[in-house]
Amino acid sequence: MPATPRPATILEKNAELAARLKVFEQSLRQAQDAYEQLQAEHRAALERKGLLEEEVRWLKGQLFGRSSERLTEPNVSPDQQKMLFNEAEVLAAIEAAEALDAERTTTVAAHERKKRPHTGGREPIPAHLPRQEILHDLPPEQKWCEHDGACWLRERIGEEVSERYHYEAPKVWVERHVYPKYACGQCHQGVRVAAAVTTILPKSNASASLLAHVVMSKFDDGLPIFRICRQLQRQDVHLSPGTVGTWVNTVGAETVMPLINLMSDELLAEPLVQMDETYLQVLRSEKSPHSQHYMVVRAAGPPGRRIVLFNYVPSRTAGALKELLIGADGPFRGKLLTDGLELYDIVTGELRIPHFGCLQHCRTYFNKALKVTELPSGRSLARVAMEDYLGRVFKIERELAELRQARERSGGTLTPEEIVKRRQEKSSPIFAAFHKWVEDLLPATPPQSALGKALSYTHNQWKKLVLHLEHGDVPAHNNSVENLIRPFSQGRRVWLFANNPLGARASANLFSLVSSCRANGLDACAYLTHLFERLPAADTVEALEALLPWNVRDVLRTTRRAA
Repeated sequence: MPATPRPATILEKNAELAARLKVFEQSLRQAQDAYEQLQAEHRAALERKGLLEEEVRWLKGQLFGRSSERLTEPNVSPDQQKMLFNEAEVLAAIEAAEALDAERTTTVAAHERKKRPHTGGREPIPAHLPRQEILHDLPPEQKWCEHDGACWLRERIGEEVSERYHYEAPKVWVERHVYPKYACGQCHQGVRVAAAVTTILPKSNASASLLAHVVMSKFDDGLPIFRICRQLQRQDVHLSPGTVGTWVNTVGAETVMPLINLMSDELLAEPLVQMDETYLQVLRSEKSPHSQHYMVVRAAGPPGRRIVLFNYVPSRTAGALKELLIGADGPFRGKLLTDGLELYDIVTGELRIPHFGCLQHCRTYFNKALKVTELPSGRSLARVAMEDYLGRVFKIERELAELRQARERSGGTLTPEEIVKRRQEKSSPIFAAFHKWVEDLLPATPPQSALGKALSYTHNQWKKLVLHLEHGDVPAHNNSVENLIRPFSQGRRVWLFANNPLGARASANLFSLVSSCRANGLDACAYLTHLFERLPAADTVEALEALLPWNVRDVLRTTRRAA
């Protein structure tokens, strides 16, 4: 019969088992913690993988895809089991988006094709261009017809005309300014000579027309100076790029500054200013050669009196942007329309002026989400934002623009009050539904995804995006300034950088003049020639005002007709 264990032995075994259980529980907790950590790392890796794949698709689209934001037919994948989100609000929104895609049809409006003159499908050659007739007549022997044993002279019954463009290389000729000297033949004293004509670049062989051609070629056509000089060499005009560059910097940074300052004062007196910026590389400055400098564009004024100013700033800071909104008469007191850069919030807060947002930037975020999001659910949501909300608002804005043009053609105007009324009736309900849609989706959307960034941008900028509903003189987007920056960006691809801050400021001022000409429908070369001829003698404010682009339109038109 086995011996009964002693109580002490049982207690020892129980303690040992309790210690083992405690170690086991601790190991289990560690395993569970490790498992949860691995799960979190796995989720983070999957999210990181998705974000990187979105960026790769976006970069490929930028390189090889089309840049248009026009939507095509939805490409819905049959694999609907992979869901990006699982919250009830998001699932309901996805289901509604897919239902809309299934029901959506494309309506093509009826239209009539304009009848054009018969020119073989080509645009007719403008009637104001000079014509030189080249006659292709029959030989004399073919003008006679033998009939009934007699010869009869054929009568001219009409003609066939074919017009072609003829091109001749630009003509270069030398202005030889002669100043006769006069003296008395008796006393041989008091030699008289006419006063020298004031030129824009004294002691140089550059005329106003040559400078205008160089400035237009660089800042309108986007050609670098060395290529302009190479073109001039074909006409036996031998100029070094260094010399021409010095001319451009002198005229741009010094000579035209009084006119630029006057245009800046005129711009700050307008009720609405639009601003945007783009980067610029400057090789020799206080910053490193690879650091970014900026060109800030300001635009204001009604059609026909549009003011466009480029401004070079070494660093994009709130102080630099604020300085551009302070003129000789004090700070700007109108309305400011920009993109979502937070620095503008600081500027408008300090100046205490209303700040309007750009609806185009909001649409661009959703367009990126539509292009790069892998899952059909995300693409469906982005498509709903672009078509059912933003697309309808932009359509209303296009209708307002067409109505404004029709009123102007008939001699009337579309008042801001009428615009506000139409926006409140048509756009305001769309914005209300859009805002609720965004607020429902935002909490359940990964913030770093393309769709999450689009929703966050819309949420953060909402007050500025809808402020135009109460102001009929403010557009819903900043596209006009974006279009003004595009020629600068295209030229930057060719001439790449500015050598120093002086060249950057000169480029900004000359871009301002050329862009203002383009915005007001003026021939930049003709205007610059007129400006460079008369600017040296403009020593009063009245004389400078007479040289503003919108004030010389009639003069240039008269000169063109005379030529």
